[in-house]
Amino acid sequence: MERRKVAFVTGASRGIGRACAISLAQAGYDVAVSARTMVDGTAFLDDAITPVPGGLDSTVEKINESGQEGFPIHMDLLDRKSVLQAADSALAHFGHIDVLLNNAIYQGPGAMLTIEELEDTYVNQLFEGNVFAQLALIRHLLPEFIKQGGATVVNMISATAFTNPPGKIGSGGWGVGYAMTKSAFERIAPLLMIEHGADGIVTYNIDPGHVITERQKAKRKEKEYTAFPSAPPEAIGAAVAWLLREPTAPEKYGGTIINAQRETKRRGLLSGWPE
Repeated sequence: MERRKVAFVTGASRGIGRACAISLAQAGYDVAVSARTMVDGTAFLDDAITPVPGGLDSTVEKINESGQEGFPIHMDLLDRKSVLQAADSALAHFGHIDVLLNNAIYQGPGAMLTIEELEDTYVNQLFEGNVFAQLALIRHLLPEFIKQGGATVVNMISATAFTNPPGKIGSGGWGVGYAMTKSAFERIAPLLMIEHGADGIVTYNIDPGHVITERQKAKRKEKEYTAFPSAPPEAIGAAVAWLLREPTAPEKYGGTIINAQRETKRRGLLSGWPE
């Protein structure tokens, strides 16, 4: 019996994570998905009034419609125990993980603060949710990855790690804390492949660019970053699926940053986009 391919996608209740999970299912992967929002319709913005669409239940429904198995797992990036338990649950359910996609990020106060406003509490939360939790997840799964002969680790980074904003916060800019964490996170993939490429570990950094998500629409900020090209989440999912099925990708792109929007455009990976 042929061994089924399995991916573990974090932050998959909506946005880029959801799109990637569905694209991977369409590419033949069973997918374990994690997030805080288990049920669609139960998430709200910080005001506790404005709803944000998306939940693991609806993501799993789409995965199952593709003929693959979806498995939902509750995970909170600020709760280290839940992060490691999520990995164990995915392994226990499927028996192995071929692809780890670190997409989830910290969604809370601090990401859009100036240097003057950025207190230590916010810095600690940002680094825990955007760097330390992901690093712990990789460390936790690494022995299993090596034992099984390899795996692929895909880290969703951000151009804020190496790009200066066109203006201040509110005028196309972003918080220094968020940029700092993304810069630190970007360093993990290339060093991980240098350290464990001989063990079959392949890594990629994905730069998604500006993506119009459900949260941005709920905040009515989908047009704020007009200085950058925008894309729907599906464009990023298409790029990730292409990367994982491209046989020459490890040699050509392993340990590097892949611009998802550019690859989707030039390869025609998403029908109807760009218009």
